[in-house]
Amino acid sequence: MNTIEKDPVWDMLRKTSYEQAQREPILASFLHATILNHNTLEDALSFHLANKLDSPTASALLLREIIEEALNESDNISQAMRADMIATYERDSACDCLYTPFLFYKGFHALQAYRVAHWLWNNERFPLASFIQNHISTAFSVDIHPAATIGKGIMLDHATGIVIGETAVIEDNVSIMQSVTLGGTGKETGDRHPKIRQGVLIGAGSKILGNIEVGEGSHVSSGSVVLKDVPAHSVVAGVPAKVIGKASIDQPALDMNQDLRCRDEIDSSSD
Repeated sequence: MNTIEKDPVWDMLRKTSYEQAQREPILASFLHATILNHNTLEDALSFHLANKLDSPTASALLLREIIEEALNESDNISQAMRADMIATYERDSACDCLYTPFLFYKGFHALQAYRVAHWLWNNERFPLASFIQNHISTAFSVDIHPAATIGKGIMLDHATGIVIGETAVIEDNVSIMQSVTLGGTGKETGDRHPKIRQGVLIGAGSKILGNIEVGEGSHVSSGSVVLKDVPAHSVVAGVPAKVIGKASIDQPALDMNQDLRCRDEIDSSSD
């Protein structure tokens, strides 16, 4: 891991944590232990995440060693972690401070733990990667196969019940709500899971099944069951999902607007 001389994300995280420790003394020891006593964001993450995943079968000390190894060997994890934190801060209307996702949001925690498991998987340490996956599922109610490919700037909002299969691909700047499944359609093998392109918003409870593509900048509405390719910049809804129009903006994931009005409807209402 290359040393980051200037790290505005870490600087802001420390600043806001220090201010909160002054305002709420009851939390001061917690904020010092998780953030303020550490020298880098990576150090703080390894400490906090290891304690979140701690269990009788894998101590926090052991887990921290694994997490630190992955962070030291992969700059990609550090870069993605910062992008994920900023994405959550900017997109989640309930998130009013940068330390909130880092400390309290299990979607962020599950995603960073997956990144460690993915690094292990790519280094052919398959049993250990699966071990971490199992702990993520138990601790956070999020089941991401360590072989799945996930980009940066991802927000898993609420996160409970999210399932992402082995050959799934999620590109950058995607937002996924709770109870979403990116799964297969049966007992087939090989490349069998969805490909989610950049800027997609996936609403709560949606199921996207099979080796299909959800095109860039699309919006899958809540509760949809998607079984066919989704064209770029489309809004789909229903069971099974059908295209109901064009997305109102180029990257719905950034806006997080669950309104199903499509671009042509918005344009006509403004005339």
